[in-house]
Order: sequence, then C-alpha cells, then structure tokens
Amino acid sequence: MPNLSESGLLMPATLAVFAALGVLSVMALTISIWKAWQFRRMGVGRRALAETVLDCWLSGRVEEAMERAVAGRAVMGRVLRAVMSAAQARPGETGYAEELGRQTALIELARMGERMRALELIVSSAPMLGLLGTVVGMIDAFSALSLAAEAADPASLAAGIWTALTTTAAGLALALVANALATWFEGRIEAERTLLEAAISAAIYGRVDSDGGV
Repeated sequence: MPNLSESGLLMPATLAVFAALGVLSVMALTISIWKAWQFRRMGVGRRALAETVLDCWLSGRVEEAMERAVAGRAVMGRVLRAVMSAAQARPGETGYAEELGRQTALIELARMGERMRALELIVSSAPMLGLLGTVVGMIDAFSALSLAAEAADPASLAAGIWTALTTTAAGLALALVANALATWFEGRIEAERTLLEAAISAAIYGRVDSDGGV
C-alpha cells in the first residue's frame, strides 16, 4: 500500500502550497518592516511638533513657526507649513489655505497607505491558500486509500490527513499575524488623518482650549 504520510507530505501540490505560504510570510514581514521604517522616516504621530508649531503660529511668531515646521521633518510639519504659506500668500482667504492644507494632507496620507493593499491581500489569500493545500492533500490521501489492494493502515491515513490539515493551520496563522499588523498600521494612518484635520482647522480658525474656550 502507498505510504500516505509520504504522499501527503511530499506530493508536489502540497509542497507548492507550503512554498507559496512561505513566500507570503516573507512578503508580510518585509512589508511590515518597510512600513515601520516609512512611518518613522515620515515622522508619523509627532503631535508635540504640531502643538509647538501651532503655538508659535497662533501667537504671531510666524517665522519661528515656519522654521519649526521645516526642521521637524514630519507629516504634521509639512501640512502646517503648506497652510501657513497659503495664509501668508493670500491673507484673509481661509478657503485657499484650507484647500492647500487638505491637498498636502491627502498626498501624505497616500504615501502612508503605500503597500497596505499588498498586506490586505496576504490576509485574504493565506487562509484560502492553506485550505487549498488541505483539500489537495485530502484528495491525495483518499485517492491512495482507494487504490490500495490491501487493508488501509489507519496510522498512515491519519498521518496523511494530519499533513494535509497543516496547510490550513499555517495559512490561518499567517492571516492572523498579517491582519494584526495591517490593523495596527491602518489605525496609525487613521489617527494621523484625524490629527491632520484638527491641525489644519486650528491653524486657520484657531484652537479650542480644554475648557471649551478659543
């Protein structure tokens, strides 16, 4: 009788699935490391910088505000610099300053969203790929069983089924990790979006204090 454990483990289709899952794992790790480096390089989440720039701007220290925005090298600084430049170029035209700030923010957010689709694709593809490996492995195991001329060996059959099921487990594990990473990155992007909107509004219309005053 064919060795079902060897069949389930060594058949080309099962090996191909494991290889594909390995490639997806490397992709997920590479994208995650790159995104973390990108966020750090872009200065994502530097709220203190925005607060300092806004303090200078709203108190009339325009030059200092511009210098701090440039020196900060962060998303917040670049967006506020666009707003302040527009406000200086066209005093009194709040719509122009607001629109230029929003355009700059959209460009920055688009950069922050790079490679996120690839990470989301891994989240959706890994479980399906693992399930495909399980189905193919089960087909192979029961095909070998049906062709056996003698009584089936339960241990060999169980080993073949176990091997087939490991692809689903691997796919689910990869999807869970990738989903956690994607959720964390998306959360940071959404938080930055909210802070950018608040910063643009504050630079143009003033800031609301914690006690509700302006």
